[in-house]
Amino acid sequence: MGVDTTTVRAADGRELCVETGGDPDGRPVLIHHGSPGARLLPDDWVRDATEDGLRLVCYDRPGYGGSTPHPGRIVADCADDVRAIAAALGYDRIAVWGISGGGPHALACAALLPDLVCAVASLASIAPYGPPDLDFFTDMGQDNVDDIQLLLRDPVAAHEKLASDREGLLQATRETVTAGFESLVSPADAAALRSGLDEYLLRSMQLGLEPGDEGWWEDCQVHVEDWGFSFDDIAVPVQLWHGRHDKFVPFQHGEWLAKQIPGVEAHLSDDDGHLTLLSKLGEIHAWLRKRF
Repeated sequence: MGVDTTTVRAADGRELCVETGGDPDGRPVLIHHGSPGARLLPDDWVRDATEDGLRLVCYDRPGYGGSTPHPGRIVADCADDVRAIAAALGYDRIAVWGISGGGPHALACAALLPDLVCAVASLASIAPYGPPDLDFFTDMGQDNVDDIQLLLRDPVAAHEKLASDREGLLQATRETVTAGFESLVSPADAAALRSGLDEYLLRSMQLGLEPGDEGWWEDCQVHVEDWGFSFDDIAVPVQLWHGRHDKFVPFQHGEWLAKQIPGVEAHLSDDDGHLTLLSKLGEIHAWLRKRF
């Protein structure tokens, strides 16, 4: 399916690489990709969006793919970039969703862009690090536990490991893409990967990491630092999705977020993992479309 790629200038002069696909006259839905990842729009997403009257918009977060790095950024900074993208594409109202590491960025848009964003869906989002009432690490795959704890303990060593992990991902194939994070893939997610999701996941990560590790490194830092907005400021409709079999971001993260977001419509599934939530996009897109 056809997609268009363009460059948008951020308010501070950085470049943001943006991909669009679907119905050219459809309702715009902006997507925040996972970590690591990129702007890639799979053919089936574009085909379904065309049929559903939606225009999908996905951009490389700073440092990924074709977007300029933004050292020192925080999660809230994405709001200015989203506003710049919407203005450049001629949209005065958009819907937003984000998955995994993109989830906090989607929630930032809900809190900070009420005049632009009509509704937000958060899929398998990580929760902030540090709240005393959040059990952050229990049931998280050991690979992620080790990486986050190393980041908190020794950022220099964490960056060195991340650079090595990037090299491994750039050399990975569909057959080996999950070899570096076996502890994160639940049986539910393993089945989703075998159904073809592995190809999308690999292409997205390699596209995002091709220029270097800066985007991934920035994401790692922003997730464990202050996000820069309050959940109490969220006034737009929000759907939250999380699966009990998620080992990338454990289930209690979704439960905790559901308690923080005013008026949230929470879908806390006993059957889903992390990646399986992408199979819900038809339902999610239909819900977002009705919010315009």
